[in-house]
Amino acid sequence: MTIVVEQVSLDGNGPTVMVKDTIDVAGVPTRASSRALQDAEPALHHAAVVEALLVNGCCLIGKTSLHELAYGTTGINHWTGTAANPRFPGRIPGGSSSGSAAAVAAGLADFSLGTDTGGSVRIPACCCGVFGFKPTFGRVSRKGVMPEKSSLDCVGPFANSLPMLVTAMRAIDPTFSRLPTLVDARIGVVPVQANEAVQRVVTDALANSGLSLYEAPLTNMVSAYDAGMVVINRETFVACGHLLDTGRVGADIADRLAAAGETTDQALAEAEQVRARFTAEVDEALKHFDVLALPTMPDFPLAIADASNTRAVLGMTALVRPFNLSGHPALTIPLGSAQGLPAGLQLVAAKGADEHLLAVAGLLLQRLYSNRT
Repeated sequence: MTIVVEQVSLDGNGPTVMVKDTIDVAGVPTRASSRALQDAEPALHHAAVVEALLVNGCCLIGKTSLHELAYGTTGINHWTGTAANPRFPGRIPGGSSSGSAAAVAAGLADFSLGTDTGGSVRIPACCCGVFGFKPTFGRVSRKGVMPEKSSLDCVGPFANSLPMLVTAMRAIDPTFSRLPTLVDARIGVVPVQANEAVQRVVTDALANSGLSLYEAPLTNMVSAYDAGMVVINRETFVACGHLLDTGRVGADIADRLAAAGETTDQALAEAEQVRARFTAEVDEALKHFDVLALPTMPDFPLAIADASNTRAVLGMTALVRPFNLSGHPALTIPLGSAQGLPAGLQLVAAKGADEHLLAVAGLLLQRLYSNRT
């Protein structure tokens, strides 16, 4: 399994942690799993989140592989190799934080850190059957994280349990407070287009939780998905377009990156207008509900053999990327299926309500567990 790209030994007495190789660790090159960065100099300083991990007693043990330059959703990487999906062999690990999700699924670390620009924590978490959390945009420091500038990207944790995910957030976010105690929650269920079997898994989980459910349509979801891609393309090209001159960027990424360079100012301005509309729509919905709920992915993870066309599989992020555009915190909860494949329940909360979101998730899981016993 190509999961760990750098062994690290920064000792603490707390949980073991691995971080995505877009996050600086002093003395170790940050290569973003790209041959174009194979000669990168070692980082001079720890990223802010790495400093936070160490201050809080975590034990950093490695850096993880990813979809090259964090610019893809499958996790397939022809230079470093593709991280094997430990729980669902033969299926994609998801991207771009593939190694971070696989490391937790394989039990190599208590939790790991990835980054999420258009679903890059939630998608691999769903594919590998673990919890993945994208905090409110800007809540967790991105200092020392590649790319240097982004209006979408968030550092977020993976874990095998909700309590460990909370432990991770307490380690990387100094403002993270105690989770509130809840006895009920109003859940706005967002209607979406999804595989019937995936939708059934999510619908059944919500119904079996016994929580209060209401329909909560978001009319700008599709336009927000498209606008999010426009912003990702422009910002990724600004950050990484110069690497095309090395001739070492993988062919699948090079083609997309070159095309991203054609993103017009007009397209970006229109995307920002969509951002404003969609953000306002989600903000309004969350005045009435504790969280919004929908599937994490519209279908089960593809077999690796069926996922070679990076552009063709971008639809995997249809239900997650909009919330990068709006900046709301979003969590994926792993669910099983009759097909023996992973599905995810995504919960979205108001900006800054990260603790409340995780509390709702805890209540939902408690109800599901008690209803099964």
